[in-house]
Amino acid sequence: MPSSFPFPPSASSRPISRRGLLAAAGAATAFGLLRFAPEAAATAGPGSYTAAWSSVDQHPPAPAWFQDAKFGIYYHWGVFSVPAFGNEWYPRNMYIGGSAENQHHVATYGDPSVWPYNNFIDGARDKAGNFVQFAPKPVSQGGAWDPDAWAQLFKAAGAKFAGPVAEHHDGYSMWNSRSNPWNSVQHGPRLDLVGLHAQAIRGQGLKFMASLHHAYHFNGYYDHVPYQSDATLRVLFGQQGTAAENQLWYNKLIEVIDGYQPDLIWQDFDLGLVQESYRLQFLAHYYNQAVAWNKDVAATYKDGFDTAGEVLDFERGGPSGLLTPYWLTDDSISSSSWCYTVGIGYYTTQALLHALIDRTSKGGTMLLNIAPMADGTIPSGQQTILRGMGDWLGRFGEAVYGTRSWASYGEGPTAMGGGSFSGPKAGTAQDIRFTRSQDNKVLYVTALGWQGGTMTVASLNSGQFDISTLTGAQLLNNTAGSYINLSTPTQDAAGLHLAMPSSNAPFSALAYTVKLTFSGQIPAPGSGGGSTTWVRIANVTTGLVLDSGGNVASGSNLKQWNYDGSTNLQWQLVDLGNGYHRIVNRTNGMVADSWGNTANGAPARQAAWNGGNNQQWSLTSLGNGRLQIVNRGTGTALDGAGSTAAGSTTVLWSPNSSTNNEWTVTGV
Repeated sequence: MPSSFPFPPSASSRPISRRGLLAAAGAATAFGLLRFAPEAAATAGPGSYTAAWSSVDQHPPAPAWFQDAKFGIYYHWGVFSVPAFGNEWYPRNMYIGGSAENQHHVATYGDPSVWPYNNFIDGARDKAGNFVQFAPKPVSQGGAWDPDAWAQLFKAAGAKFAGPVAEHHDGYSMWNSRSNPWNSVQHGPRLDLVGLHAQAIRGQGLKFMASLHHAYHFNGYYDHVPYQSDATLRVLFGQQGTAAENQLWYNKLIEVIDGYQPDLIWQDFDLGLVQESYRLQFLAHYYNQAVAWNKDVAATYKDGFDTAGEVLDFERGGPSGLLTPYWLTDDSISSSSWCYTVGIGYYTTQALLHALIDRTSKGGTMLLNIAPMADGTIPSGQQTILRGMGDWLGRFGEAVYGTRSWASYGEGPTAMGGGSFSGPKAGTAQDIRFTRSQDNKVLYVTALGWQGGTMTVASLNSGQFDISTLTGAQLLNNTAGSYINLSTPTQDAAGLHLAMPSSNAPFSALAYTVKLTFSGQIPAPGSGGGSTTWVRIANVTTGLVLDSGGNVASGSNLKQWNYDGSTNLQWQLVDLGNGYHRIVNRTNGMVADSWGNTANGAPARQAAWNGGNNQQWSLTSLGNGRLQIVNRGTGTALDGAGSTAAGSTTVLWSPNSSTNNEWTVTGV
């Protein structure tokens, strides 16, 4: 087990002012961590945690504030911002002979053997005689860095949480670390940068996050750096050995948790290579501290954790359809680099905003990275993009903030998402995205452009969607909280038709939202005129029919039984309008669900409808009245497993030519 952290925080410490932070951020504070006042919030989950999966998996992974926030900002800003060449992997690549970074480094600074990376930290002269160092100065000291202005910009951009890359792969801690001598108080700017960011961000009413990328620091990032004779440099370059490096990984996280009380800790890849006991100790400590602070926190991951207690992150992407449980994507304002580089290019505001709308509709939150310059300047091009996103969110954020995904994410010709590294993409006027109010009485229909005099939503056609309880249709107007009332929508087999105020857009926007209000719950997709038939679904091999088991708990296995007319054995195949169906049981109203288990032989289960891919099924005709029923989420098919015993479990199996994989559907 990891040893306990060597310096417990002082419970008597009080919050200090920004002025106090600036004064305290010099070398004189090298032996104390900054403290922040606890925030009032009810903490969900157990009252304490132990370092075991069975315990930390009880932590609610996505607190309400995180699900409501939808949009956050973080920033790759650090020592690697000084060379401003290539990308944030410059510290690694400068040591790889023949790489573009290596050639640039040799030409600009010298061979890495005589001009090493730590020169950017402590300061040295380049070949032209210029002194270079990561040493941003606050505006109050005559510099260009203004953490308050940064936080104000994040708020203006519509972000609800924000924070720095507290440490990247390079091993440089941007806080007052006791376990890592290579930190921003002892080397470089002589400031506790994380502390100053936290104070400014919370000062704008935003949640504070910290991202840490240091799992890869000692797992290959510096594999081209020669072994260092200096023990301190071995710390910087991850050369202390596995045991010490694992302990350091843990210690750094505990410092950030205890010193800055982050609402969210984001971590990059390679957690799976960190010793499991340290991962569990980190999670237990963070969650126990959150209980003590009386607030809800979130931990995200790309590997090494699980969705039972943490939030899965997609880098530069997201799912192609609805995904549960709640998830996160981190994307960057630039396609070329996460940190500032000379000549850096940017995505358009439209592409980034449409990505945010798309990801929100699929059940996620978007974390957007920006790339400040080494001196603390945020380039004007990045500011323009952020303010453009904030302009739209400030007017139409009702359709984003505090909403939840609906049973369908939307429709349209533009494929968005599909996994990590799919990137942001601008949509068209025919691309529609849905969100809903938490009470499920308001459906927001957002078109990623202006369709003209009539906005048509094909998936809300008369055969698929019941509008009998619709009480109002309103176009969100140019000012937050104002609306343009629309005439009663018309509906036919081609879709729901919404008459707009004019053929030309009444105001300029990157997307347009119609608010549909219902007297009760939003009708489910498939509630139109074509989905009233109940059927029995029989396996070709066994002759047994699909059985829910009656009024059972969510997550119960689906069974097979001899058909006896019971409603447990009757199902409705609801066409979702996207090539998939949901399979609804007549007794309990739950739907067939793969539960996300891709293994052959995994049990098919049932749950309340949530719109996820695990609850959507394709019906492929095999001829002779036989169907193969394939799950969208797993790609596996319903299978009778060859068992003729009544009550046997229905399983999932890779589609194949066996009759175990084949079913007939007969009306009842």
